[in-house]
Amino acid sequence: MSAETPDYKDTLNLPKTDFPMRAGLPKREPEWLDRWARIGVYDRLREKEGRTPFTLHDGPPYANGHLHIGHALNKILKDMIVRSRQMMGHDARYIPGWDCHGLPIEWKIEEQYRAKGLDKDKVDVVDFRQECRKFAEGWVDIQREEFQRLGITGNWAEPYLTMNFHAERVIAEEFMKFLMNGTLYQGSKPVMWSPVEETALAEAEVEYHDKESPTIWVKFRVAEFELPDIVLSDEEATDESREAVAAAEEKVSADLTGAHVVIWTTTPWTIPSNKAVVYGEEIAYGLYEVTGTPEECWAEVGDRFILADNLAAEVMGRARLEEGQYRRLRDVRHSQLAGMRLSHPLAGAEGGDGEWDDLRDFRAAEFVTDTEGTGFVHCAPSHGMEEYELYRDLGMLEQVITYNVMDDGSFRADLPFFGGKRILRAKAKNGSWEGDANAAVIAKLTEVGGLLARGRIKHSYPHSWRSKAPVIYRNTPQWFAAIDKPVGDGQDENGTTIRERALTCIDKVEWTPKSGRNRLHSMMEARPDWVLSRQRAWGVPLTCFVKKGALPTDPGFLLRDEAVNARIAEAFEAEGADAWYLEGAKERFLGADHDPAEWEQVFDILDVWFDSGSTHAFVLRDRADGTEDGIADGIADVYLEGTDQHRGWFHSSLLQSVGTTGHAPYRAVVTHGFTLDEKGNKMSKSLGNTILPEEVVEQYGADILRLWVAQADFTADQRIGPEILKGVADGYRRLRNTMRFLLGSLSDFREEDRVAPEDMPELERWVLHRLAELDERVRTGYESYDFQGAFQAVFNFATIELSAFYFDIRKDALYCDGETLRAKSARTVLDLLFHRLTTWLAPILVFTMEEVWLERFPGEDSSVHLTDMPETPASWRDPALAEKWAQVRAARRVVTAALEVQRTDKVIGASLEAAPVVHVEDAAMREALQSVAFEDVCITSDITLTGDPAPAEAYRLPEVPGVGVVFEKADGEKCQRCWKILPDVGTHRHPGVCGRCDEALG
Repeated sequence: MSAETPDYKDTLNLPKTDFPMRAGLPKREPEWLDRWARIGVYDRLREKEGRTPFTLHDGPPYANGHLHIGHALNKILKDMIVRSRQMMGHDARYIPGWDCHGLPIEWKIEEQYRAKGLDKDKVDVVDFRQECRKFAEGWVDIQREEFQRLGITGNWAEPYLTMNFHAERVIAEEFMKFLMNGTLYQGSKPVMWSPVEETALAEAEVEYHDKESPTIWVKFRVAEFELPDIVLSDEEATDESREAVAAAEEKVSADLTGAHVVIWTTTPWTIPSNKAVVYGEEIAYGLYEVTGTPEECWAEVGDRFILADNLAAEVMGRARLEEGQYRRLRDVRHSQLAGMRLSHPLAGAEGGDGEWDDLRDFRAAEFVTDTEGTGFVHCAPSHGMEEYELYRDLGMLEQVITYNVMDDGSFRADLPFFGGKRILRAKAKNGSWEGDANAAVIAKLTEVGGLLARGRIKHSYPHSWRSKAPVIYRNTPQWFAAIDKPVGDGQDENGTTIRERALTCIDKVEWTPKSGRNRLHSMMEARPDWVLSRQRAWGVPLTCFVKKGALPTDPGFLLRDEAVNARIAEAFEAEGADAWYLEGAKERFLGADHDPAEWEQVFDILDVWFDSGSTHAFVLRDRADGTEDGIADGIADVYLEGTDQHRGWFHSSLLQSVGTTGHAPYRAVVTHGFTLDEKGNKMSKSLGNTILPEEVVEQYGADILRLWVAQADFTADQRIGPEILKGVADGYRRLRNTMRFLLGSLSDFREEDRVAPEDMPELERWVLHRLAELDERVRTGYESYDFQGAFQAVFNFATIELSAFYFDIRKDALYCDGETLRAKSARTVLDLLFHRLTTWLAPILVFTMEEVWLERFPGEDSSVHLTDMPETPASWRDPALAEKWAQVRAARRVVTAALEVQRTDKVIGASLEAAPVVHVEDAAMREALQSVAFEDVCITSDITLTGDPAPAEAYRLPEVPGVGVVFEKADGEKCQRCWKILPDVGTHRHPGVCGRCDEALG
């Protein structure tokens, strides 16, 4: 620029905005939270009329402890659903909730008692429950604040709590529906039992971990053997044949009597409770004799063992017998097995007091296989469900059920040899929960000669997800809901039993991902009756009475009286479930109609999964902001939780709802995976790889955490860590830069400058076409819970098609044109882009899009979250134009790549220094390029299009065949205003500018 040439910078229409490039989210996000609370955004959205309700029902987190990254993933996904549905025209309500009852809180209070030297059992139960309530209330307040900090919208002032009095009333009422319809019963069967927590556990409260267990091969002697009668025909019944049969029978009897059936188990502690051994009818068995032994071996020469042929070699190997030290004597037929009775290895043991002297039942069972073990299974029906069901169906439970194991996992005190021995320790020691019971049983079996072999095995084993201690199967009296008994309530559209209804409803629900359907369906097909009871204090009691002296099978065992139920419900509504435990409660509820002396009050509490499974009733059905289905029983549009909830909340909610309403409580179920570290490992404090939401928010801001959620395929397991978060933050900066450009370029946009689409240049109409396509993609993505797809489409559009293409091209017109149609059209498109990008992204980047919105539309009542996604006219679609501009963009890629080579070689410093020659073979493409200002598209000062063959030195891209670029420098002088190099610069009224700029200057 010469001394005589003016500085034209102030004549340019450069972007003007105070929107900072550095977000400062950790500091600024709390200000927006305060603002939303102040202007009442959630409540104001409820005031919008004529909108279709959409209800996401919140699966309640447990009110205990600070949030972990899984909580953040879960709640952010829910928030994106609620916000997107609201902005697409629904009335999308969200009532956050908490699960407040249960063992973890009891444990915390017990810990406090122990620290004070108090005995929980000596504390009044109501006082104890009040302590639990206070503890839960404290954590609800803490977690509420932590959830809100993540930008989660909802009715935080009035969340639902399972410990609210109305909730406790409804939970009891829902339980009493099972009481009244006859599906409730008391039974004694093996359930998963936590000796450490002294309570039954549901499948959802169990997780599987590897555990090393002792494994033993135990000998059961054939004490009695009776051959089946051999009937000879008249022709066969000769003296000689009778003698042969008798000799054969004598031989078989001699071979088998005194032989040992060998069983294998990984739970030695169950041997004292053994009542039977079973075999498989499809398995081939043989009699094996020991012919030689090594020095250290529990087998002796002459011992005979009955084993499955497929497993005999392996068993003998475990007994340290090599080939050549045993031989197979004969087949053992199933008819011969059926004639045997066995003696327990502890039978006749000195000091056993006859505990195990009865002969053991020996019969066939379908669950026996010869894939591992010995081909025989030892049965302790008090500690195994398959054995229990076998003897239940045979009507023999009274003969085989034992009560050897107490609540704390110790053997009953008077059990010979083992009284007081514990299966598990009360506390883990050096990472092991192993008690002294297994060792005591193995030692005694060794002493009496009952072992053939022993070893160790690592296997997957159920553990309590709370205490992390192993669980056992233990026969205890529990309360169950029968899921295969007709409910009899007349709500039979989906089936007559709970199981039938559940399986039918599963196929009426929309599952995301689809695999969720199969998972829940297979669980529901195979599950046993629902265990409702827990032997704890903090929860909703099983509000029922049983007849004193009656058996559970007696018709009048349970009191079924609607008047009693109504008194209970009324009391719980006013006083909460504590009313059940107050002095005189039994007399109060039974009233004058029943003699309290004849009835016993049940004090077990309901499984917490029944609590949360009932939320559809006291939230969706009962609350004014629940659902608006026009029916008495509310149904949620969607439930969303982690994949573990197929056996948890999804499962219990379905069982509970079909049992009381006949239908599912949800129309759709969405499942997300678990959170892992960057290497795909499970997060653990001991590994030091945990990522806490609070730490991410403090370093980056909640919007970065939300963006991480949106970018991931939530249906699979998610990885998160420092490097991943850095990548998310980088993507966020690119997006923020796009929004900053929009704000700056729209600073002087006026409504009277708006241009109708049909009057716009092609490039703007192409952007409108892309907006129409994207609007459908975004809405479809949000509606199908494909947040990753919706966000990725918007992100790529904003950073690639806008920032790196459209904005790049139109900066020249926006900055330099003046009030031309082209500049006005561009600003009109930028305004249309602004309204769509901010609302499309607001469900994800709740804070940033609010900042963007307020930068342009300030005001005390202004908020992007009070705005809907604007409707995008279908008329904006123009497939022919899009096809043409696909060709233009392809050719542009070749030009920009060719110029980048020249820039790298320092031939030019900027693309405006070039005026390349572009050789285009295809006439249609050449015509398309000639119909647009291709030099502006390529950001060059000039460009020449030709159909001549490209010379050898022309630059080409393999993916764009038929296009070659020959570099040429632009001819002329540099315009001091727009920096294009053109021949006419300096020939106009304003010095040092081109014709376009001269006209803009006026």
